[in-house]
Parts: sequence; structure tokens; C-alpha cells
Amino acid sequence: MSSAAGALPKARRLAGRPVSTSRRILLERAFVIFCVLSATASVAILALLLGSIVFQTQGYLDASFLKKVPSRFPHKAGMWPAIVGSVAVCVSCAMFALPIGIGTAVFLEEYRPTKSRWMKRLHSFVQLNISNLAGVPSIVYGIIGLTAFVEGFGIVGSAQDPLLTIGSESSWYFFRLPFGRGVLAGGLTLMLVILPIVIISAQEALRAVPDSLRHAALGLGATRWQMVSQVSLPSAIPGIMTGSILAMSRAIGEAAPMLVISGAVYITFLPRNVMESFTVMPLQIYEWAKLPQKEFHHVAAAGIVVLLVVLLAFNAFAVFIRQKFHKPLS
Repeated sequence: MSSAAGALPKARRLAGRPVSTSRRILLERAFVIFCVLSATASVAILALLLGSIVFQTQGYLDASFLKKVPSRFPHKAGMWPAIVGSVAVCVSCAMFALPIGIGTAVFLEEYRPTKSRWMKRLHSFVQLNISNLAGVPSIVYGIIGLTAFVEGFGIVGSAQDPLLTIGSESSWYFFRLPFGRGVLAGGLTLMLVILPIVIISAQEALRAVPDSLRHAALGLGATRWQMVSQVSLPSAIPGIMTGSILAMSRAIGEAAPMLVISGAVYITFLPRNVMESFTVMPLQIYEWAKLPQKEFHHVAAAGIVVLLVVLLAFNAFAVFIRQKFHKPLS
């Protein structure tokens, strides 16, 4: 009895004294203040950076800046070829990345193998690699795009001596194999960059659909594809579209892979076909920022503002899509 009585005070000493109510309230308030100060400091730094960039655009950012071509004179420089190139590359990227990404997500989520052990291992292997590819630096994808799309692995000719040519270089339907340093090669390279993001976001959107809807469709006699096309996908469209738009906003701001693929940054003409040389907004900003003249730094700041406006427009459109098409599932 005495040993048990002596063990109780010892256990209390090891557990420590309970924190008083006033001390807990003080710690909670201190943590809230710390969080508020951290958030305020982050917003203040961001506002300071944006303010300094906007201040440097005085005299350079106007409506004509969007219509002019690059020039060796700062006041005559513009971003029109870079804007058109960014749109062309992103359109070609979306044409390949979205169908492939959404189709892969549907296969991984809606057609999970349940019996075959080898199919289960293959499914796990593909899922693991997709998750790993999402963290690969974009410059690596640029090197892969240079090897695969620009040079065709060196087994289907070269950009200077293509294996296949359709049309002339001045026509809009010109095509060659390998693709060379053109819009199509840039779009396919950006497809590699955003494909893991599109797949993962589409998977999350499909996982958010309640299984009860799937079971109800299958119970009514629908086939697996009818259940996917008429129940799962329509319910997951808001999340899929939001993730896809955010992935495209990342693609339009990528500079490293485009620098590897394009090679040239001073382009004053618009691409006439998907095999034509191109430039994009991040590359044009990079070209202006590295020039020694101080005036071109102001031009680069104007280009940064244009790129930020485009990115914010993409993000706002993604939020609008989510709010517009979101329907509570019951």
C-alpha cells in the first residue's frame, strides 16, 4: 500500500504541472498575433515588390506597348510577337495535355484493377511515377523536349534535314518531322511540364465524387463507361477545369524549358505555322532584363506587369469556373 501511495506523487511530478487557464489564453493570443504579423509581412512584401515594378513602368506601359514588336530602341519596343507566341504555344499545349491528362486520370481512378495482381502492380507503378514527375524541375523537361521533339532522338532525321516535309515554310499547314524549334515542339514540351499536374488535379476531382452515385448508376444497369461519362465526369468537371486552368497558368509563365526549345529570344515576326520559330512573354522579359541599358529594365518591368495580368486573369477565370459550375452533391 505504501509503495503505491508513493508512486502517485512521483507520477504527478513526472507529468509536470498543468498549464493555468490564463497562461493558455496568453499563449493562444501570442500565436494568433504571430500568424497575423506573418501574413501581414508577406502581403506587405508582395505589395512593395509589385509597387516597385509598377513604378518602373512609367512611360513604357500603354496600349501601344501590346501592339509593338521588339526593338533596339526602348521606347519603340513591344510585346506583340511574344503575346501571340505564348497564346500559340499554350493552345498547342492544351490540345495535347488536357485530353491525355484527363483520360489518364479516368483510367487510374475509374478503372482500378481489382483481381489481377500484375495489373495492380502496374497501376501502382504508374501512380507512383506520376507523383514523382510532378516534382521534376522544368528545365529537365526542356532537355527532354529538345531531344524528343526538336531532334527526334536523332533517328528520324534532324531539324536541318527532316525525314518528312509537308507543304512549304511559308504556308500555314507546313509540317516536318522532326518538329524543329517551332511552336509545336514548345507546346509538347509544356505538355510534359503540366501533364502530372493535370492528372493529379483530375484524380482529386474524381475522388471527390461520392461512390453512392457510381453505385446507383451501376445498380440501374449502366455500363462502366456510361457511369463514367454520364455521372462521374460531369460531377467532376468543375474541379477538373479549375486544375487544368491553373496548370495552363503555370505553363504560360515557364521560361526555362522555352529557352531550351526556342533558342532565339529576339523575334519580331509572328509564327505563320506550328513549325515556325517563336518567342514567349517570359523569354522576352528575360531578354530585356539582361540588357545593360537601364531603359530596357523599365521595358522589362512593363512586360512583367502584362504577364502578371494574364496570370491573374487565368486564376480569376479558374475561380469563376469553380463557382459557376459547382453543384452540391447529395
